[in-house]
This record gives sequence, C-alpha cells and structure tokens, in this order.
Amino acid sequence: MAGGQTHPQDGPPIFIEIAMTPSTTILPYLVADYSSPPPFVDRTYGEPLFHTESEVCGLCYAADDTLWSIEESGLLRQWSRDGRLLSRSFLTDLETIWAFNADATMLASASNDLVVWDIAGTQAIHRFPVDSWVMALAFSQDGKQLASGHDDGTIRLWDVAKGKLIAKWQGHKGAVSAITFRDKRGHLATAGEDRLIHVWDVASRKLLSTLKGHSDRIPSLAWQPKGEFLVSAGWDTTARVWDMSKPDPLMLLNSHADQVHAIAYSHDGGQLAVADSDFTIHVWNDPSHGKTQFILQGHSDEIRTMAFSRDGSRLASAGADCVVHLWDMKSGQLVAGPNPRARHGIALINEKEIVSTAGTAIQAWEQDSARPTWVPEGEPILSIATSPDGTRLATGGPSHEVKIWNIAKKKLETTLTHTRGPIINLTFSPDSQLLASASITDGLVWVWRMGTPEAIMVIPEAAETSTLETITFHPSMNWLAVGGLDWLATGGSDGAVCLWNLNELDKVSGVPHGVTSLAFDATGRYLAAGTLKQTVMVWEVKDFTKVFELTGHQDRIGSVLFSPDGSWLVSASDDSTLRIWNMLTGRLAVARQFDAAIQSLAFSKDGRFLYTGNGNTTCYRLEMKKLFED
Repeated sequence: MAGGQTHPQDGPPIFIEIAMTPSTTILPYLVADYSSPPPFVDRTYGEPLFHTESEVCGLCYAADDTLWSIEESGLLRQWSRDGRLLSRSFLTDLETIWAFNADATMLASASNDLVVWDIAGTQAIHRFPVDSWVMALAFSQDGKQLASGHDDGTIRLWDVAKGKLIAKWQGHKGAVSAITFRDKRGHLATAGEDRLIHVWDVASRKLLSTLKGHSDRIPSLAWQPKGEFLVSAGWDTTARVWDMSKPDPLMLLNSHADQVHAIAYSHDGGQLAVADSDFTIHVWNDPSHGKTQFILQGHSDEIRTMAFSRDGSRLASAGADCVVHLWDMKSGQLVAGPNPRARHGIALINEKEIVSTAGTAIQAWEQDSARPTWVPEGEPILSIATSPDGTRLATGGPSHEVKIWNIAKKKLETTLTHTRGPIINLTFSPDSQLLASASITDGLVWVWRMGTPEAIMVIPEAAETSTLETITFHPSMNWLAVGGLDWLATGGSDGAVCLWNLNELDKVSGVPHGVTSLAFDATGRYLAAGTLKQTVMVWEVKDFTKVFELTGHQDRIGSVLFSPDGSWLVSASDDSTLRIWNMLTGRLAVARQFDAAIQSLAFSKDGRFLYTGNGNTTCYRLEMKKLFED
C-alpha cells in the first residue's frame, strides 16, 4: 500500500497513495467501455478523463476551446478542458489516415478512398474513390481545399465544398509521407519517401523549390503561421527549420532521439512542439536559433499527434498510449493525463465519501450515489491522505507545500512547508496526530504534529540513498516504514526498506530491497511490499524474516493492502491485474484482469468492499464475495 495504511480498529478513513501457483488460472474480464464494468464491480466512480480505447491519430481545438480527438479505430471524441467526455461517435474503422481542418468543423479520412466528415453531424458529406492508397492528408487554412498524398507519389487537390477533384500531379518518385498548406500564400509543401521536400504553387502546380538534407523518412511537415519558416520532422534524429529563400536548413534541431515523429506550431507561430521516439516533446520558443523552452516527459509510447489551444496556453499530445496529455505552456507542467510521478490515490471519509487523485487532478464522490462532491481547489494535486478520525485531508502537489483541509468545514486549515517538491507521499499516523510527507527528489521525510506549524522531525536519507517511493505508519508502534528505489545501482541492492523509531529518531531495522509500495497488517506483525522485481514480499516486522515471496505480476506493483481481518493480502499492478493471496498459505486465491492499471487500494471497515484507484482516472467499488465467484 503505497503511502498509506488501513486501521480497521480505528474506523474507515483510509488513504492509499499515489496512484501464483502454476495451477492457478487467471480469470480474465476485459472491459471495452467504462460504462460496462465487470460483474464484480459494485459501483463505478468518475469517468476515464482524456483516456481513449485505441491509438489517437489526430487532435484539434475547436473555437469553443473544446478538444476533439480521432482514434485509429474510428472513434471521434469531444473533451472539455478538464478531460470530461462531452461526446463520442463512431465513424468508420476502415480508414488509416485522419486529418482535422483548422477549426475542428470537418475531418478527412482515407485509405484506398477519401472521405470528408461533418463533425457537428458526425456524417460523411463527400466520398471520393481513388485508385491509389492515401498516405497523407491536409486541409487548407480556410478549409476550402483538401490535399492528399498517395503511395504512387501523386498529389491530388480537392474542392471541399463542391466535392470534386481539382488537380492531380506527380510529386515524388516514392510514396508521399507528409503534406501541409502554407497560410494565405497559395503554397503546398510535400515530403516523400525519396527524402525530398517539394514546395508547390497550388494554383499552377509549379514546383517552386526542393529542399534536400534528410537522410531518412520525413513523417511530418508544418509551416509557421504568419511566418516564413517550414519545419520538417525526420527519422534521422533531426527536425529542420527551412527558410524558403535558402537551399540549406536555417537550423537543425538535433537534440532529439533516433526518430522525430510529429510537429505542431502554436497559432501565433511563437512556439514549436516536436515529439520524438523517446516519447519526449521539445518545445522551442525560437526554433530558428535552436532555443528550447521546455522538455516535456510523461508519455509511455509513441506520440502521434499534437495541437495547441487557440490562445496558446495549452498543448495537447496523444498517440499510442491511448491518453491525451495536456501541458501548460507557461510552466511546462502536465495539467491532465497520467504522470509517472503521480499515482491514482484513494481516501475514504466516514464510509460516505471518496476522494481520489487522478494524475494531477482531484475528484470526490458520494459513495452510494457516485455523485461528485466537494474537492479542494488550487494547484494540481499529486497525493492525498485522510486522517483516520475523518477530520482532515492532506494534499501534496508539484510545489514544496503540504495543505491540510478541514473536511467538515471544507476549507483550508493550514499550509506546511517541505524542502522540495513534488510531494507524492503522505500518510497519517493511526491516532491522526502525526502526518509524514516525502518528496521523491531529496530523500527527506518530514513529520508534523497536527496543530503545530513547524515539523517536529526531519529524517535524512530515510531510505538510505534511494528515492522515496512509499511511506506508512506502523498500526500500534510509533514507527514509520519507508521504502525506495536506487535507480543508479549497478549491482547489489536496487533500493531499501527502512523502519524508523520516531520516538528516538533512530533506524530500527531494514532490508536492502527496492520497493514501490508498502503495507502493515492490522496487528503490525507483517510488512508487505511490492518490489522492483514485480514480486510481492512479506516479512516478519521484528527481524525482517521473509515469510512469502509471491510472483505473478508483470509490471509495477502500485499498491499492496491487507484485508481488515488479516486473512487476505491484495496486490494491484500496472499490468491491469488484481491479485488476492491467502495469508495462511501464501497461495494465490484469485486474480482478475481489468481494462486499466490499478494503482491504489482501500478496504471498507467491514471488509465487504474493496476500492481501486485505476490508471484511467476512474475508481471501482468491488464486492469481495463476487471477486471470488467464477
């Protein structure tokens, strides 16, 4: 249980941060839509904010500042600024290329034919049969024309209003890989598998210039709005900035990984976003002089498309990881979408409300009705904890501040200052009097007494030289367990678990084991951990004797949790599985597969329900009895 614990003897408020034997059979239940959860799910809270069902191929902001996305499977979605799904329509799964027009009122799709869609009506308004496979599409800025590039090297120009072909000409010796219009200049740039970039006069189809230099495929092109520069993305590690008056590139943006996949300009031309094969986005505020503004990291797979909001305040990015990420263009911070440093956490408040973190957002619901309820406002929230007596909620975010909220009065009570942010670990003591916090960046654990503004103790190198991944209080002793990872280890230990006596500020014991989550059982006899090796370890607390080492998970174990009566140990993983282990035998009792990573866990006071914080920003209430049924 990362960053929290259960206290069945003290009441229900629970916080879990973020966030097999060979004969055992996993019982799969794959869910295609969050509205139809598995039968053992008693209640679903929230919706998958900015999460999709397949790879995202296109993004575009509309005039009303809503964001549209189109998926490889043909699903068109409209999103609010905070990630709520406003509409969802299935268009077709026969097309492989998609392109929005500038204001997200039309969408073009193609494979061996070409279709233009009206977004408002979600219907096809034109269908053009073509005799070669379409490889690239682009609308003109005014939306009146559509250009297509084909696998035979031809370029075709279409009149959108009239629904007819205007012109067709041979553009490249190989297939066309990218195409884009130039604002109000009547120019069209195309790239081909011949590794050349051609600039054409649209009216006459006359070749104006040829740009040479890329040594590998060119998957994307973008003109600077209201400017002179053309930018090309190549699989040769570079993005290149071209001035049409010069034959050679003005600048090589060569700080990227092996391949550069996608590029996008802000509407005023002041910022350029470039995505590469390290799943990283470089934002350049002066690409002509190679000046980087931000380096954005958070995606876990290929970034296929990006779009700036119309006022330039946000950048949306998406691709093969099926999640739309939103970035603040003033700070470079991720404001929506999964964050590797932020796990989906859960807090139960008096068996009536649930509060959860979801990436960088915070959500809350009434447990029985699943209706949204009060949440604290302010900076993005990465971690939460509720006091066991149900009176306080602690939140941590990207900064070095921890905020304490009075739950009954629904207002800020005090602000505590840590050394450095982000604060991603928070946990209350069983008597609700102490709060421990940790930042992943400095190795320090701070401990506060409620009602006292200054920390009563600071523990340096709390997990030796490891990053602080998880902290949790012992249920009966004034001890704190701290676990972390040593990412720089080249041999030996990959991290450490340390047990600290807070009365004497002294380390009681420890074990050299890299862990991502920790949990004590209700008696305090056992300590369980999810390890870096994707196993679940169970130790005797008194001397760290190994009781069990449980295998089966295939990815990071984000949370471990004992049932209130101690009979079961539950582990949850980014491999989208939930596993329940028998604590008498160490054998796997049941395993269930979900449609998203499970990052945090919480039990109801009576053990009847198990709550999960899911990687797709939803929460489930699971009925334990049904979990064991076939």
